[in-house]
Amino acid sequence: MEELEKAVCLNAIYADRHFEKITLGKLLNKGGAAGKVYEISGKPSKVAKIFHERQKSNTNRLKLEAMVVNNPNIPSVVAGGVEYVQIAWPEAVLEDDEGYCVGYVMPFIDTTAAVSLDHFMQSAVRAKLKLSDKYDYRVMAAYNVALMVASLHKYGHYIIDLKPANVSIYKKTMTVAVFDCDGFSIKGEQARFPAEFVSEEYIYPEGMDEACEDMGEEQDKFALAVIIFKLLNNGIHPFSGKVKKNADSALSIQERIAEYHYAYGMWGDSYQAPHPYSLHTFLPQSTLTMFDRAFVKGQKRPTAQEWQMELDFLLKNLKHCKKNPNHAYFTNKGCGLCAAEEKLKANLKSIQEKNAEPKKIRGFEVNKLSKENLKETKILQELSEKRQIRAIYGGVMIYSLLMMFLPRLALFYREDLQTIGVSVQAIVYILFFNFLHYLRAKFGSYLVKKIGSLTLNALITYTYCCVLIAFAVGNKDEIVRFFKVF
Repeated sequence: MEELEKAVCLNAIYADRHFEKITLGKLLNKGGAAGKVYEISGKPSKVAKIFHERQKSNTNRLKLEAMVVNNPNIPSVVAGGVEYVQIAWPEAVLEDDEGYCVGYVMPFIDTTAAVSLDHFMQSAVRAKLKLSDKYDYRVMAAYNVALMVASLHKYGHYIIDLKPANVSIYKKTMTVAVFDCDGFSIKGEQARFPAEFVSEEYIYPEGMDEACEDMGEEQDKFALAVIIFKLLNNGIHPFSGKVKKNADSALSIQERIAEYHYAYGMWGDSYQAPHPYSLHTFLPQSTLTMFDRAFVKGQKRPTAQEWQMELDFLLKNLKHCKKNPNHAYFTNKGCGLCAAEEKLKANLKSIQEKNAEPKKIRGFEVNKLSKENLKETKILQELSEKRQIRAIYGGVMIYSLLMMFLPRLALFYREDLQTIGVSVQAIVYILFFNFLHYLRAKFGSYLVKKIGSLTLNALITYTYCCVLIAFAVGNKDEIVRFFKVF
């Protein structure tokens, strides 16, 4: 571990204005944009966060003093004889011998015992990190996050940059571990000290035109609801979904938030449909109503305390699945996790079957596109074409012979035809011509490709001539009498 070149002594000033000397020990964490974290000699349960920038000394001091005085006093959780600190809240302001505010003292949190809440969202990540896959653990995590936010709100503090990546969860207890509290929006006795950061995909719609410094409880209420939705719904963001075909353009998650494109509510959404593996329909109606209040325009968002009460209700009504001990559900609709898994398996099977089908390019199977196979296939196709043409021309010849003998048949059956009468014969011929036109409409394009349009037209004309001659031959006496009259 990196250590300071020489011992650094600082003054720790507490809420009751008493101070003591502390000595920085080993570097524990190089930290992010704000500062580094060091051990404190002789105080294993405490650490010191030292800011990178000394120029913000006065601003940092005022905010830290407000935090030290207005401590939300969130207690640690003891489980199995181990103490789990839930929040690294400043306990004392640190200043150097020149009077500059350089950091603060806070409780030590064992980061190895906790992981980012982000890692609990997806089953693949949970499996990789060997985290529990029990659904009720995620409900417990949601409850504890809501409890933490409610405790902060009670004292007038807001997290603002509330997102899964900024909240850690103890792997054994599912209680929270919150760091970097100096970045929160803090309520002071005479002024508010705003937050400096906020993250996309968690910004409430009305806050799109607001500066981070102006955001307050509404931002926390929205971001908390997003986190709870993701924890209860297999990591699905409430403003993600299956974009509909008539959508004008592809929108980012934050753009969908800005336009209130929430697809999981009572009325659905015009832009997108719910994610195909969403569990929201298996949640109790009271929970769905809470989400509607959080994400539908014009509704009053639930407070963190309301979410705490709702999640407590879910935990008390949670039932474990008989098929899979890691699954759980709340209503008589059954296990949504099982339903989602079955749907996923069915879709994967469908994809596998589709992929197993031979892929073709211009009628040729891709796996058979070798030079030898192509040559052989081409020869077979040419032979097939020749057989088809021979069959078609053979049929044309037989048809032509039949049409040629039609007048002879009419002559042979002249007496029968006269008995039937000209009117009935005319109806039969009209029906025959209609049938002929139907065949031409249905198979004309195919025959044109095979024998050519000229041959087809000649064949039709030949048919008309043969039929008319047969009509004339079969009704010779009637036709002669007709012309004598005129």
